[in-house]
Amino acid sequence: MKEQNKLLEGLPADFFKQFNTGNDFTSFMDALFKRGVEEMLAGELDAHLGYQKHSPSPGVNKRNGTKSKIIKTTKGTYSIDVPRDREGSFEPRLIPKRKRMIDHIEDVVISFYAKGMSTADIGRQINELYGVEISSSTVSNITERVLIDVAQWQQRPLDSSYLVVWLDGIVFKVRQDNKIINKCIYIVAGLNTTGHKEVLGLWINEQESASFWSKVLTDLRARGVTDIIIACSDNLKGLTQAVQAIFPETVTQLCIVHQIRNSLKKVPYKNRREVAQDLKYIYQAANEQEAAQAFFGLEVKWGKTYPYICISWKNNWDNLVPFLQFPMEIRKLIYTTNVIENLNRNVRKFTKNKTMFPDDEAVMKAVYLAIQNASRAWTQPVPNWPLIANQFLMLYPTRCQIIF
Repeated sequence: MKEQNKLLEGLPADFFKQFNTGNDFTSFMDALFKRGVEEMLAGELDAHLGYQKHSPSPGVNKRNGTKSKIIKTTKGTYSIDVPRDREGSFEPRLIPKRKRMIDHIEDVVISFYAKGMSTADIGRQINELYGVEISSSTVSNITERVLIDVAQWQQRPLDSSYLVVWLDGIVFKVRQDNKIINKCIYIVAGLNTTGHKEVLGLWINEQESASFWSKVLTDLRARGVTDIIIACSDNLKGLTQAVQAIFPETVTQLCIVHQIRNSLKKVPYKNRREVAQDLKYIYQAANEQEAAQAFFGLEVKWGKTYPYICISWKNNWDNLVPFLQFPMEIRKLIYTTNVIENLNRNVRKFTKNKTMFPDDEAVMKAVYLAIQNASRAWTQPVPNWPLIANQFLMLYPTRCQIIF
């Protein structure tokens, strides 16, 4: 602002008297804007060629006239003369080649869509920002190109080995055959051999089943995954059987936190704290033998009062206690599905304004964009990565190809 004021102070006192009407001043400002852009482009070309206009050329490449280009801004439409070079290697940063204002608007539309705004709200926001009117159907058409990104991302090759994968799903209401039904987007995230988390893929289905999970895991194998050390999930229907069928060497671990929540669901408030403490003796045990002793104590104490708790732990025991065979740092990674649940919360944050999706493609677009936004934070390896990496190497020396 200070620099702008200095420029104004340098103008003659009667400079603005030459403008008789507002239109005169507007025309002057338009011409000034056009001239300013063209001069900046000329400066870019000087830097690209390595010499100024009318100076001897140090190389073979030289100026080659100009080409008119229409640009749209919030102030209006302008015809700009863009300088060219003989080799065609000049790429102006101010006005990139093959880049139009509509391209920028499309990027903004997709950004708004990723943040959960409705198509109608996006249209209104674009009108306020750029003075451009776009309909809800136009917004939908613009976001269609996201489906190309989704398809490419979903088919990309994966690493051959993952130390841990987390599997979970989110339910959305989707219109199908003139009915609104529940559909689930299933998400698989993995910890790769560099210590980074990544989302491996998304799948949509109406019902959970062993055959569906087999399809998901077969897809992962087809994309290059040959080994998964540990698979963590809630007690998802058919998942354990599917994992054992496709990746027979994989350790399957059920989420302890989900098991505890389900156990305490029907326990009255007066006993909840005491039951929770007795459950803690199980999952905080040093090893499986101590955990079994703690469970025996729980069964003796609460088995008659809350038999469903003991039945649930018995039925799922083999998939609840595998984490106890691992060092503490790995236990913290696998005893809960917090990694993918945090991701799901971020997805919910960006899709909460959408009470219903018109079709499968719409929900896939929204979830994909929300995941891309949320996973930007996954730039660093997991905490204690060097220690965890060495622990995996000691436990699975022939299966791990760790990259430090």
